[in-house]
Amino acid sequence: MKIAYGYDIEIECANETPVIALVDIHPTRRGDICRNDIPVIRSLSFPDRDISSELYQDKFGNLCRRFVAPAGRLSLCASGLISDSGMPDGCDTDAAMVRIEDLPSDVLEFTLGSRYCETDILSEQAWARFGRPDLGWWTVQAICDYVHDHITFDYLQARSTRSAAEGLRERIGVCRDFAHLAITLCRCLNIPARYCTGYLGDIGVPADPNPMDFSAWFEAYLDGRWWTFDARHNQPRIGRIVIARGRDATDVPILNSYGPHVLRRFDILTQEMASNADVPPSPLMNTFVQLS
Repeated sequence: MKIAYGYDIEIECANETPVIALVDIHPTRRGDICRNDIPVIRSLSFPDRDISSELYQDKFGNLCRRFVAPAGRLSLCASGLISDSGMPDGCDTDAAMVRIEDLPSDVLEFTLGSRYCETDILSEQAWARFGRPDLGWWTVQAICDYVHDHITFDYLQARSTRSAAEGLRERIGVCRDFAHLAITLCRCLNIPARYCTGYLGDIGVPADPNPMDFSAWFEAYLDGRWWTFDARHNQPRIGRIVIARGRDATDVPILNSYGPHVLRRFDILTQEMASNADVPPSPLMNTFVQLS
């Protein structure tokens, strides 16, 4: 199957401001891209000004794009087409936890606390609720079930500073809050877990009436490989397109500016490209495809 994806983001800066954007598809999926998705960065306040960007890879293997935004309004747009297996997230209910002494060295940091994942605060609760001798797939799934039932999703209650412990206490949040709490509970049990962000459209499920956004989920390391889990939706999904992975949301902000900026527009597209003409296109489709 083919999935169209893209974004149209507009920000406003009071002064010339360096920016790092994590909006490029992750290297592990670059080979699946069928149509060019090079971002178009342009100043809306100074249309004749050229804005160049530099792409580099961070310590987690993510593609980061750095540029300097001039004062005023700036638009960052891209669209692409990617090939996908059409299969839901993988599953192996027999996958077992790997002992700490047997973990690869580059996986160890995903057992530790981080900015939004306070393992020191939640460790006792995690062991009391989920601790058992045979930790593995079903442990992670039990954590997802708990987080899914414990937190209520509400766009209007989004807060960029909310941590896992605060999400547990407040019982409300957005997809990143579900991921942070599940990641933290896994790490408390010495199960490596890492944060993921990317595109996730409503493929094979009823359409979500909320505005489309980048999604957050997590991966747990079991039986020598990373497995996808999603505490917010709590079901295998089709068509995830990874943009970035890290310890938590601190490592993978969509935009990180070295100075204040105001978000003026944020439109995201993720849509299966169906050959059946009875499937109506997204109203954003025409806008995005013109960029390619």
